[in-house]
Amino acid sequence: MTQKNGKKLDNTGWSRLSTLLTHSARPKPPSEGVFVNGPVTRGSTVLFPTVKDLNSNDEKRYNHELTYGAMGNDTQFSLEALIAAIEGGQHAQIVGSGLLACTFALQAFLKSGDHLLLPDSVYGPTRRFALKTLSRFGIETSFYPPLAGEEELKSFLKPNSAVIFVESPGSHTFEVQDIKMIARLAHENGAKLLLDNSWGIGAFQPFEHGVDVSIQALTKYPSGHSDVVLGAVTVADKADWKCLRDEAIYMGLCASSDDCWLTLRGLRTMALRLEKQSETAYDLAVWLKSRPEISMVRHPALPECPGHEFWKRDFHGASGVFGVELQSDVSLSAMENMLNNLHYFGIGASWGGYESLVLPTQGSITRCYKSGVPQNAAFRLQIGLESYEELRQDLERGLESLKTK
Repeated sequence: MTQKNGKKLDNTGWSRLSTLLTHSARPKPPSEGVFVNGPVTRGSTVLFPTVKDLNSNDEKRYNHELTYGAMGNDTQFSLEALIAAIEGGQHAQIVGSGLLACTFALQAFLKSGDHLLLPDSVYGPTRRFALKTLSRFGIETSFYPPLAGEEELKSFLKPNSAVIFVESPGSHTFEVQDIKMIARLAHENGAKLLLDNSWGIGAFQPFEHGVDVSIQALTKYPSGHSDVVLGAVTVADKADWKCLRDEAIYMGLCASSDDCWLTLRGLRTMALRLEKQSETAYDLAVWLKSRPEISMVRHPALPECPGHEFWKRDFHGASGVFGVELQSDVSLSAMENMLNNLHYFGIGASWGGYESLVLPTQGSITRCYKSGVPQNAAFRLQIGLESYEELRQDLERGLESLKTK
């Protein structure tokens, strides 16, 4: 697809995804007809015709069958089937938030005495969970540079390393990790590879590249309307599914039927939204590069973004979220004043909805060895469905205001 600036960003994958999202996980038409959208299933108690049927729950719980309301219902199972299909996995577990998807997945594959490796630019709440909660149960965490090469990453591994966690691209720093290399290294050392794939939904197929567990914040692009908080964890291996599903049941994890239904509805248009948002985001990223107020644009599809070669090798598209660093002579207060006065960009911490957002990011990460965390004033842009020209003009007005400070 040719962009306004003459560059090309291959987003053909969104068109292929559109058909899957439109026709998967829908009610099967009976002879008398059916609504195109399935109903919202609400309930706690499940009735069984016989005691024998009741006692067969041990097998049913692994097969997305009704056992008890807290273990899922038809609405949740439909969403799980569609998420698994998008990710290229076999089974998915829906949970109450994206953060819970991260923390629950870690708990499922870690035990006391294990060692966890997290990228040093990892999402702050995931980092906090490792340091504040996992540590209480005797699980040690080390932080590695997200762009570490094979030999450097090996130096962080220990005999008890059970999980390597990746977040690619980083949610604030946007470096893209070498997932193929990390997966090989993890498996050679008997560790599981867990990926937070929220940025790359539909654009990165995790299991094709050696990932064992893929995590999604369904709050973002899948729901798409900034009115749902939900998460998902997907696996491709039967043994991994048993481990994950057991942990969900032990912890009593469940999700709202209404939120599952809203996310199913949002997913039907996700590919179209992503195509539009990624196109506008890329055009804005290229335009921002030309501005004298900008030091660096952190968009994985740009050659100067750290790890761009891995994005080019492994991804077939980009989302609508990227980072911007201002020149070193721009103060934090000047940047904040600029952001406060943007018209179309709300100031907010999430992304993936239909509206554009901006978030200051400088100083939001505790430390990061070699990932190039911005030292200058910096912010993250979530590009919504507004027109390119109006968003560009809004940012142009903001950048021009920096010259008067």
